[in-house]
Amino acid sequence: MNILMVASECVPFVKVGGLADVVGTLPKYLKELGHNVKIILPKYKSIDGKKYNLQTLPFRLNVQVGKSTQSFRIKYCKTKDKIEVYFIENMHFFNRIGVYGNAGLDYSDNKERYIFFCRAVLESVKALMFRPDIIHCNDWQTGLIPAYLKTNLKNDGFFWSTSCVFTIHNIAYQGQFSASTIEEAGFSWEDFTPDKLEYYNSVNFMKCGIAMADAVSTVSPTYAKEIKEFNGRGMEGVLNSRHDEIYGILNGIDYDYWNPLTDKYIAANYDKNKLNNKKLCKKDLQKKCGFKVSDNMHLFGCVSRLDNQKGFDIIIDALYSLKDCDMQFVILGSGDNEIRDKLKKAALNMPKKVAVFFDYDEKLAHKIYAGCDSYMMPSRFEPCGLSQMIALAYGTIPIVNRTGGLADTIEYYNHFTKEGNGFVFNITYGENFVQTVLKSDKIFKNKQNWNTLMLNALNSNFSWDKSIFKYEKMYNNLVVNKLKETIFSRS
Repeated sequence: MNILMVASECVPFVKVGGLADVVGTLPKYLKELGHNVKIILPKYKSIDGKKYNLQTLPFRLNVQVGKSTQSFRIKYCKTKDKIEVYFIENMHFFNRIGVYGNAGLDYSDNKERYIFFCRAVLESVKALMFRPDIIHCNDWQTGLIPAYLKTNLKNDGFFWSTSCVFTIHNIAYQGQFSASTIEEAGFSWEDFTPDKLEYYNSVNFMKCGIAMADAVSTVSPTYAKEIKEFNGRGMEGVLNSRHDEIYGILNGIDYDYWNPLTDKYIAANYDKNKLNNKKLCKKDLQKKCGFKVSDNMHLFGCVSRLDNQKGFDIIIDALYSLKDCDMQFVILGSGDNEIRDKLKKAALNMPKKVAVFFDYDEKLAHKIYAGCDSYMMPSRFEPCGLSQMIALAYGTIPIVNRTGGLADTIEYYNHFTKEGNGFVFNITYGENFVQTVLKSDKIFKNKQNWNTLMLNALNSNFSWDKSIFKYEKMYNNLVVNKLKETIFSRS
């Protein structure tokens, strides 16, 4: 199959959240199955053309955004896995600091930026003469693409064999704008109806994607259930109207990259057969944080976007509640300034117990995953989560809220049966994060039990091996249905 992956971020080029990790990894596994996969992204200012050896293709194309004609160029490179990546370059919309905004504020013209991007993607594939069987769209920034295919382009022969998948990575971010978006995006008012583009007298890019794509997926089975039942942020109705066409497919991680045995960033390499080397990683991290170097201190870590979704109010309260315990805490993240200030204050008040770092540092992230004993993830909701899977790969024990992908990947450790790979609490039922941390600490103090738990973590497997076949099956179903639809329409 010809598969086009469309997204607003993708590692290694640009990353804000877990979306980037998925878009940067999934194509590699699709290619290994024999599919022809290409990726299209915006060319943000932060993407270093020299570093990635971007080549400019001999096209200058135009699309309309409202009354403005926007021209763009296409740049191109190949990843180390030989995946072709194309970048939409437009100085007006993308040659600026930040991805979605700057200084904690969204750009006021994000509506226009991603109308432009969606239209430019569809013009680009024509220029490239790449006729996709599947266009796989990701999150609200790409939500108008399924809508264009079902309205303005429904009679365009270039896309007759094209089906569209829309994946929800986080339904909390929807891209909702005024009704006038219909004209700015070039749609007809005839399509401004509840079953198509209208959403409470506005245009919601997420809703457009859900309503107009040929199939909808999200990034874990539990999250797929949650957003239909109670956590759909207003999308429950449209989701349930497509109940049988929503796939919950768990994300995976790339064990070639997240591998403590080969990781070049950590103090000592280890695996389940050389587990003692993990202590050297812990010692290295404690020195980095200015902590007392001691294997008996329970070291907790977190690498995350600073956002209320991630439960940072819970973490901050825990820092003060547990200040008299033999525990240390290290946090790496960027985002909300209020959360940042509270974490900074906690570190100033408890410098021997709390260390915080705010500029994203890939090397330090690896050191935290490898050097910590436990990993904090009390997210109020979590579509999938990759951090808990990465922590498991490093034998670092997740402590999570039972929600979304966290519920699908972490099983409470039973010290009697020796089964389980982490610790779980449930905010919905009033269960307490601090109490769960204290329970984990009792197990930590029993080194034999803790070693068993670390081995369980290291033996957990959340690779793409299973999920990739579920994606392929979904794509195949769409291709077959499209073929039947085409034959029927022409008969």
